[in-house]
Amino acid sequence: MFGWSDMPKLLFSFLIVIPLVSVIHQLGHSLMAIILGGRIDFTIGQGRTIFRWKKIKIKSIYFLHSFCIYEKLKYDNRFTHACVYAGGTIANLASILFVYGLIMWGVLSKNLFSYQFVYFSIYYIVFSLLPFEYSETSLSDGRAIYDALRYGKITCNPD
Repeated sequence: MFGWSDMPKLLFSFLIVIPLVSVIHQLGHSLMAIILGGRIDFTIGQGRTIFRWKKIKIKSIYFLHSFCIYEKLKYDNRFTHACVYAGGTIANLASILFVYGLIMWGVLSKNLFSYQFVYFSIYYIVFSLLPFEYSETSLSDGRAIYDALRYGKITCNPD
């Protein structure tokens, strides 16, 4: 059962682990777009902007959704756009392997953070790759990859 004694774990996951996993996911999209010669706008959270540096913004409600918008890839084709859409999943997978490596090398112990980090990263991977539409203007990464490869349809805001 869930009780009051579980509130610190819930707050830890809600305010630290999930936002970290989300930022890693969006950084994956951003890094892939930059590698492919694109320009990005990267936003962490929602609400009022509390910090801005070049094309990076941090909002007051930092734990609620992060997103990356990219444009003008130097190498502009179906495959490169699919790579940008897959970048978030690749980053989450790489971060899981990195945490496992740290545990295996004895640098990080198995603890609440490592378990939650891996669980929420797997959650992000699975649900971002399911091919569906969130709305008429927003697609899952899996759907965006499919549409880019199959139809050449490009959506410049990976989720």
